[in-house]
Amino acid sequence: MRRFTIIFFLALLVFTGAPLRAGTATNSLVWQTVAGRVTADLHGEALWPLLEDIAHQTGWHIFVEPGVARKADVKFSNLPTGEALKKLLGDLNFAFVPKTNEANHLYVFTTTMHAATQPVAAVEPEKTEPPKHVANELLVKVKPGTDIDALAKSLGAKVVGRDDKLGIYRLQFTDAAATDTALASLKTNATVAAVEYNYLLAPPPAPQKIASTSAGPVSLTLNPPGDSGRVIVGLIDTPVQSLGTSLDPFLLKPISVTGDTTDLSSADPTHATSMAETILRAMAAQGGSTSAQILPVDVYGNSETATTWNVALGVQAAVNGGANVLNLSLSGTTDSAILSDVIQQAAAKGIIIFAAAGNQPVATPTYPAADSGVIAVAATQGGQLAAYSNFGSFISLALPGASVVYLGNQAFVVQGTSAATAYASGVAAGTKNGTSMTWAQILAVMQQKFPVPQK
Repeated sequence: MRRFTIIFFLALLVFTGAPLRAGTATNSLVWQTVAGRVTADLHGEALWPLLEDIAHQTGWHIFVEPGVARKADVKFSNLPTGEALKKLLGDLNFAFVPKTNEANHLYVFTTTMHAATQPVAAVEPEKTEPPKHVANELLVKVKPGTDIDALAKSLGAKVVGRDDKLGIYRLQFTDAAATDTALASLKTNATVAAVEYNYLLAPPPAPQKIASTSAGPVSLTLNPPGDSGRVIVGLIDTPVQSLGTSLDPFLLKPISVTGDTTDLSSADPTHATSMAETILRAMAAQGGSTSAQILPVDVYGNSETATTWNVALGVQAAVNGGANVLNLSLSGTTDSAILSDVIQQAAAKGIIIFAAAGNQPVATPTYPAADSGVIAVAATQGGQLAAYSNFGSFISLALPGASVVYLGNQAFVVQGTSAATAYASGVAAGTKNGTSMTWAQILAVMQQKFPVPQK
């Protein structure tokens, strides 16, 4: 049954030459609680589901005056909480009441706050462990002109990673107590734009060996890339292995931000190898040749997990390497202001960024998928949202969540929103390579072709 399902998924990815039209926009609300910023793109969103979504993402206790109703038609990006509420609630009155020993309260009403008595129930997220981070490390973004070495010395820290162009640094401390003391100090330092732990992202899913499949190896021919207008997918992932003589020309010279020397002699494909083949398989489904290529960027090295520091450096390395599509088949539960800033700078340059929604499955936003400027991708199975796939209003697309890949003559299957994300990157890159459509037009078509099924 599994083999049939995989083959069915791949069949769904055969694209026709039908005229491309922009589709209906998908409602999206992303509440970045750490940064206190909100991004929304809502069309006819009823009040009750809107408030349920806000309650879920913020943890607030929300109360509404009975009988109150309206629909939200708004689009904005990165607004402070107060301004966002004004736009979301329109002509309704509201009162936000901070609480010390319990969740904050939000009252929505037309007459008086005391009339807001009907509670809004939020779907409780699954219990999760506190976010994990690298011991005794902080990431810092400083304002221009700041002497980071002097600042680190005053805190008793070492600068063990730096990107002076971005103004971001990795500081190492002697113990946890010194780390937390410095965190509190830096949060009130006028020269610091952002400070946080160096968070860990979850290990990617491992490809599984399969006995047989009718899906053969990827067959694709590389057209000579031109001097301009090149399409390059920045694959920010684990180390990538050789794809074989027919597919290796699609791989540009790999970049590593970890400094590790990795052993790529394993008989099993790495996660990045699987994602690279999935991207190429999506391109092959649109035609037998392309000039689009992949730039592998290793942010894992010899570790099972990536860090927000390495991913931030990886994003910048891919941008510097000429990538105009970024594939982030990885996810974490923590909103990193520093990584988000690097990603938004890339998006501001017109770079298209796809990221995995996660495999919990919960509606809680995952990162960097829920960051502003990122297209979050869920996974489908048989036309429905896959049982393992995360869901929620931050997700924009849903594509098949299983891919057959080959290493040597052995077939493997990789499953999850990471595979769906690689499909999305391949579709976008392959389409751009073969058409004069803009990226905005391509994304509009993808939203129509790959809408997010209802949970």
